Amino acid sequence: MFPIELISMLVSTVLGGVLSIMAQKSKDKADEQKMLMERANFDAKQKDKARAVDDPFTKNTRRWIALICVVAILVLPKLAPFINPDMPIYVGYTESVMQGWWIFASSTDITQWKPMTGLS
Repeated sequence: MFPIELISMLVSTVLGGVLSIMAQKSKDKADEQKMLMERANFDAKQKDKARAVDDPFTKNTRRWIALICVVAILVLPKLAPFINPDMPIYVGYTESVMQGWWIFASSTDITQWKPMTGLS
């Protein structure tokens, strides 16, 4: 049989190793949170710096970019059938498909893309 001193020494060594690993893990987590806060602070400073620009050219450029994006994303797809009636417009919808048998079946959502043509 093993002596009680040897068992005690082995348990204390293992326990000390586990506790030091846990301490290092919590320290790493705290450092990670500190770095995330520093990065968020840097991002906030950069955004404030960008907002503080008094150059009218920069503000107008941003406005034009936003306006062009709105037209390209929202207005142009609505006008496309009027410009070229033969152009197919793809419409996506999700369809739930059952796979399997009885109580072992599972439902999967599949996105279907169907072309629509013309003004109909």
